[in-house]
Amino acid sequence: MNMDKIMKQAQKMQAQMMKIQEELAKEVVEGESGGGVVKVKCNGQGDFLSISIEPDVVDPEDVEMLEDLILAAINDAQRKSKELANERLSKFGAGFGMPGLM
Repeated sequence: MNMDKIMKQAQKMQAQMMKIQEELAKEVVEGESGGGVVKVKCNGQGDFLSISIEPDVVDPEDVEMLEDLILAAINDAQRKSKELANERLSKFGAGFGMPGLM
């Protein structure tokens, strides 16, 4: 393989990787806990976008439960975001003969 061909291939890979990253920034996943009383949205890059809490779950006498529900929803959203990114990036890697890029 000559150097020009390698450079073109690298540029193509970089452009496709940037496109995937842009798409992931627009994708939204939702994590939840407590049967949906706490919901967290984040994008495919793992950036948190919003959180919603059903008013009836807010109990001043049991703040610890609410904290646990929030953490569980955040972890769920983050896990889904990572799964989405891994799915997209593994397809990218397979297209260049590099399965399991991530």
